[in-house]
Amino acid sequence: MLKMSLEENLSKILIIDYGSQFTQLIARRIRELGVYSKIISHNKIKLSDILNNNVRGLILSGGPLNVYQSSKIKFDKRILNLGIPILGICFGHQILSQNLGGKVKKSKYREFGLATIKKKNKSLLTRDFFNSNNACNVWMSHSDEVSKLPKDFSVIASTKNSKFAMIENFNKKLFGIQFHPEVTHTKNGKKILRNFVFSICKLKRNWSPKRQKSKLINEVKIQVKNSKVICALSGGVDSSVVAKLLKEAIGKNLVCIFVNTGLLRKNEEKQVINTFKKRFKINLIYVNAKNIFLSKLKNVSDPEKKRKIIGNLFIKIFEKQAKKIKKIKFLAQGTLYPDLIESKSVTGSQTSKIKSHHNVGGLPKKMKLKLVEPLKYLFKDEVRKLGLEIKLGKEIVFRHPFPGPGLAIRMPGIITDKKIKILQEADQIYITELKKHNLYNKIWQAYAALLPVKTVGVMGDNRTYEYICLLRAITSEDGMTADFFNFDKKFMQLVSNKIINNTRGINRVVYDVTSKPPSTIELE
Repeated sequence: MLKMSLEENLSKILIIDYGSQFTQLIARRIRELGVYSKIISHNKIKLSDILNNNVRGLILSGGPLNVYQSSKIKFDKRILNLGIPILGICFGHQILSQNLGGKVKKSKYREFGLATIKKKNKSLLTRDFFNSNNACNVWMSHSDEVSKLPKDFSVIASTKNSKFAMIENFNKKLFGIQFHPEVTHTKNGKKILRNFVFSICKLKRNWSPKRQKSKLINEVKIQVKNSKVICALSGGVDSSVVAKLLKEAIGKNLVCIFVNTGLLRKNEEKQVINTFKKRFKINLIYVNAKNIFLSKLKNVSDPEKKRKIIGNLFIKIFEKQAKKIKKIKFLAQGTLYPDLIESKSVTGSQTSKIKSHHNVGGLPKKMKLKLVEPLKYLFKDEVRKLGLEIKLGKEIVFRHPFPGPGLAIRMPGIITDKKIKILQEADQIYITELKKHNLYNKIWQAYAALLPVKTVGVMGDNRTYEYICLLRAITSEDGMTADFFNFDKKFMQLVSNKIINNTRGINRVVYDVTSKPPSTIELE
């Protein structure tokens, strides 16, 4: 049985996860519509989870498997006879079709990326979806296709290489679509989900930042009871929201610990102390562990080793502090959904691991403190809305994301104190100029990185041999996909000149124009 929290008696959309990297985006899109959504793995779901928990609609996600791997796929056919509307997306479309008597086979032509889908028949699912030419651009990612329709199904729309790209059995409220409406690349994709949620499932809005705040506060109270909680505070958006949320939930039982790893942005430790200790009156312990971290990271260049070292040392320091305080049983972290998605499957499905995160992969196997991660099923934009709801202040809420390992993963190669100071200076210049030119809030995340390469330069009449500074700025809705920000030439020249003229150790500045995918947002 699903373990239901206080808010989960709400009418909801239940998403059955088959391991897609985009499953959590489906949940996010549903929540954006103001409706509660829940994800559960196909390996864990039981019929009672649907019958007893006010589920008004089911979505079957995409995934890395194919329908021929039947031993790895669990699908209870009884779900099809519950009378609950079902929407199958990509792999979910194929699973639905196969279990209803249709056929799925390898596609003659694979479809990855944008495709044009054309309307064949009218459907409630596609209201306001197609343009005036009865077509729409959608995002495909499949090498199998539905080759024969299930009984009593009709075609809604087709692409050049996928005849049954959208199908339905309207009487039974069963729908299958081969593309991904949840990603931003699909034009009008949100309208598909809106039509499914409101017109087909007949749900009403029941989810908001205010309700989310109450839900999370109640869940924290239930989890920790009268125990004290240490909050891993960094000053970033995520940990700041966690700290303020916990202050409202458990008051004086919250102890925030801010660890200066030596890998922070310039003057960041002063800003954190002023904000949380003086402004919010939170019990804050400051630990200057710079020398310890740099000693452990000496001569380490492998990015995964850096993350593991930082994560393990981070927790050890917390456990050391916990011994000084009575009744400490819990450690709070600002882990988000994308952290879990890229590190492991949050639901137990076959999602591929991309990289470990500080809040996830760096944890020791036998940690003495239990974790409190109230934001772990939220996306960054949801966290920002929550931050405004708990009155954090816009200067904190809209701060760009900063990774747990800090500057360590923006400095490929070995880490030295000298390189850290060079990078801190360059990064501050970059961010200052973004704010000065009103660009900061137009960008999801921006940072400077120091590449482990030196190049020849000329300053005055002297030859220099110094590092390359890489600048990165991306636009995104959720951090799952991203594109680079298109600066004008004058701004890039200005920033480049300021960094080189004011930062000893850098004689060349480059700009990263890679999207995600294929790259990740951070370098390591």
